[in-house]
Parts: sequence; C-alpha cells; structure tokens
Amino acid sequence: MKLTDYGLSRERGFLSSFDPTDITLPEFLQPIREMALALPRILPTGRVRAHLESLPALDLTDFLANASDAEQRIAMLHYSFMVQSYVWGEKEPPKALPACLAVPIWQIGQAIGQPPLLPYSSYTLENWGRFDADGPIDLSNIYTIQHFDGGLDEAWFILVHVAIEARAGELLEEATNLISHLSNGDGNAAAIEASLAAMSATWDDINAIFDRMPDQCDPYVYFHRVRPWIHGWKDNPALGDGLIYEGVAETNGAPQAFRGQTGSQSSIVPAMDALLSVGHAADPLRTFLDELHAYRPPNHRRFIEDVRAQSSLREYVEGAGNKAITILYNENVSKLARFRTRHLEYAASYINKQSKGGAGNDPDVGTGGTPFMKYLKKHRDEAEAHLLPV
Repeated sequence: MKLTDYGLSRERGFLSSFDPTDITLPEFLQPIREMALALPRILPTGRVRAHLESLPALDLTDFLANASDAEQRIAMLHYSFMVQSYVWGEKEPPKALPACLAVPIWQIGQAIGQPPLLPYSSYTLENWGRFDADGPIDLSNIYTIQHFDGGLDEAWFILVHVAIEARAGELLEEATNLISHLSNGDGNAAAIEASLAAMSATWDDINAIFDRMPDQCDPYVYFHRVRPWIHGWKDNPALGDGLIYEGVAETNGAPQAFRGQTGSQSSIVPAMDALLSVGHAADPLRTFLDELHAYRPPNHRRFIEDVRAQSSLREYVEGAGNKAITILYNENVSKLARFRTRHLEYAASYINKQSKGGAGNDPDVGTGGTPFMKYLKKHRDEAEAHLLPV
C-alpha cells in the first residue's frame, strides 16, 4: 500500500490533496460562489431563502463531465453550505429544497460519490487555506474559506479538525509502512517498533490539538450558533421523512433522508481501528457509523477497507512475544481510546449539557441523527479492552 494510491500524503493525511484556495471555478459558477461566501451577511436578515431562490437553476452535467475532482469538490463546498443554510436558516424548516439548489447538489453528489448535503469533507477537508502558502497546515497558519454566520467559534471548531487531519497524515503513512513490514513475512521487529513509536508520538500531538478546542470555541456558542447548521434530515424530528429535492427526476418527488455532518465521518479513527483490529460489538452507534462509511470520499473508504483487509498487526504482536512492541501497540490503542474519551467529554459539555435547542437541535441526538452519549462511552471502553497482556 502507498498513500499516493489513495490521493493521500504524510503532510495532509485525509485533507484535500490540493490547496482549496488554488481552485478557480468557471465564470458561470461565480454567482454561486459569491452567494455562498455572502452567507454570513445574508443569514442575519432572516430571509436567506428568498436570496437563495434567486440563484440560477443550473444543469451541471457538462461541467461535471469535464471538471477535475478538485473543481467538483469546491463546487460541492459552496452548494452544500447554501443547502444547509436554506434548510436551517429560518425558524421553521422547509418541506422541499428548490431546484436551483437541489439539482446541482444532487448532480455533484453523484459525481463525487457522496450524498447531496454537507459532508465532513466539505465542512473540513476542503474548507481551509494557508496564510503562508509554503507554511505548515497547522493552527498558526490556516483559515476557513466558507462559513455560515462566520463567528470565531465556528472557524475554530473547523480549524481544530483541519489541524488534526493534517497531523494524522503520519499515522496513515506509518500504517502503510507497518502493513509493508508485515507482508514481507520477515517480522522486521526493529522497523515495526519504530513505526509504532512514531504513531504513539503522533497521537500525543493529535490529542494535544484536540485539547485546544475550548480555547476559542465556547460550548454555549457552539450549541446555539455552530451546531444548528450542520444537522441532516434523517432521524431528525424537525423534518419527518426527509426533504424533497425539487427537480430531481430520480426521486419521483419522494422525500430524501440523509445524515448530517459529523466528525464521525472523519476517516482517522476507523482507519486506526482497522490497523489495530479494534472491533465494536453490535449496537445502534456501530450501525450508524457503518452507515456513515458511505458519506466519506470514495478513496478514503477504499483506504480503510484495504487497511482492514491487509493488516495483521495485532496477530503479529500477539505471536511475537516482544515486550517492547506489545507496549507500543498498547500505547496506540490507549491513545486512540483517549481521543475517543476527549470526544465523549466534548459531547457532554458542548451538546448534552446544553439547554434544549428546538426540534432540529436536540442535545440528546447527534448531528448525524442518533443518540450518542452511552454508545460513545461503550466504544471507548471497547477500545481499551483491546489492550494485550505484556
């Protein structure tokens, strides 16, 4: 396995292989881009739907047939933010999405292999730029491109995830190195130990970045000003059976239900579960997480599946009887569990402890549309249960 086979790299991990600010859309899409970037100015009017309904009803068939993956994804970035704003930008959610939004996002979703609403990839992986184009992709040098209402808390929430994804690139590289070492059949203990040690150190950096979330993202502001925009329309009481995508022939006018954007669509944790052979017993959250696999970019899905199919790491560690390697394997499992624990703590403080936010923003239900607290704890405990005896 090579990261380049999946469009991934050590420097970027699962982030876009291109700098999103380098991508220019064709002239006919400039009004779309301008409207999307104006959302922070439009949303306070309370009339965002009227503004969005004035957009031209575009057929993107020819554009998508000739566009690069990067162009398709930047178009998705802007359309998906407008779709979310149309649905959640006024007091009562609509029953239908107008054709000027529904048809283009449906077509883009088909082209990139993801559902037609805001995915984590648009919210995070393709929603960043660098102040210094030659500088690092870290919190000192990145900014968000596309916003909803545009506050500091919203930007910080996104940027912490961007920084984590970039730093996780070393985890992905060492995962492929480990698979290569193990597939050679020689059990190169020194190389395996070095890769596991590098991964353990990388987890320390990732967890340190995650610990910075409260620096500039307040729990109350997150719940009431950031979270409402990223809900979906599956298992959401505010939208019943879902949302009608007007003008999309394939739907025959039936409501469509899709999961909301959530950090659980990130590919880091499932890739590490796959490498370390950390499994989870059947429960509603596991069913939900399995369903979210389809919301990831296709190359990320393929990477996770290939790691799961090819990794014999746990089997090797169990059979090698090498104390140093066993300790390092356990360190990686423990630090993965710590990442889950921090997620659980944030879920409690940023969501579960907040006051009721209305039918579309329930503190007991995740943005993906599932009760989450007890299952997050269960999955953390299951990860810790995979520690091996030393």
